[in-house]
Amino acid sequence: MTDAVVLRPGEGETITIRPERSVVIKAAHELLDLTESRYADGEEGPAPHVHRRHADAFYVLEGELGFRIGAEGRELVAPAGTLVLVPANVVHSFFNESGAAARYLNVHAPSRGFAESLRVRRDGREYDQTLFDSFDPPADGGRPISDVVVRGPGEGETVSMGGSSALFKAEISDGDGTLSLVESTLEPGFPGPVLHRHERTVDSFYVLEGTLTVRLGDDEREAGPGSYAFVPPGVVHSFANRADEPVRMLNLMAPGGFEQYLKELAVALVPGEAPHPAVMARIASRYDFRPAS
Repeated sequence: MTDAVVLRPGEGETITIRPERSVVIKAAHELLDLTESRYADGEEGPAPHVHRRHADAFYVLEGELGFRIGAEGRELVAPAGTLVLVPANVVHSFFNESGAAARYLNVHAPSRGFAESLRVRRDGREYDQTLFDSFDPPADGGRPISDVVVRGPGEGETVSMGGSSALFKAEISDGDGTLSLVESTLEPGFPGPVLHRHERTVDSFYVLEGTLTVRLGDDEREAGPGSYAFVPPGVVHSFANRADEPVRMLNLMAPGGFEQYLKELAVALVPGEAPHPAVMARIASRYDFRPAS
């Protein structure tokens, strides 16, 4: 699952932990593991724990999740459209006591073997959580809960690019900068960037609404709601909205940093005009962006 791929809704590697509990692995890469899960009302996640070398992040797609953060287990509720980013060494756990099912994306960046830990449990092999960077809460209580990033529906800095927009849920300045997450709305006819590659960054797209056109090398795919496109470093790609309706998507990258190009692009644009691919490429070249030769 380290190759470039476009997955339709429900596709991926399904891991059944127990009869009533399954997780779909969407991406398993050293920079990022992404899973999609459904949590029934009353389900409890793992016991309070910390990760010492990676961030654990959640984006709620439907329903709501509850979280217990810090040594004191401070509770917070995350409805659909909320990002909760837990940096390394913050004690955390999660649960669902909402009265309805919840569906969410879970990101581990860098992965530190999270996807493999699911396979180990599925296969009934001996499981040592410390091998996958998961540890019991430390005696000192861990990192302060003020380092946790929580951005609810519609929260985050927004920039506009013609009729398109980007809402920044997680940036390089959040946590330890190991991932970024941007809610993007692409206007009909949005041309997208020129074909390009990233040398050090995983790029990926989860479609919330509309139909996104994704180009991977010479292959072009249409990705509807619930689809996920994964692009590892070095793979030539692009995306566009060729439909008559807007596209809403999550652009998830690891590590963070490239998302800052969108802020520069927004400043450079003429108000009301759609971004031109050449302008996009010129600004993006200051980041991890290489046009395809």
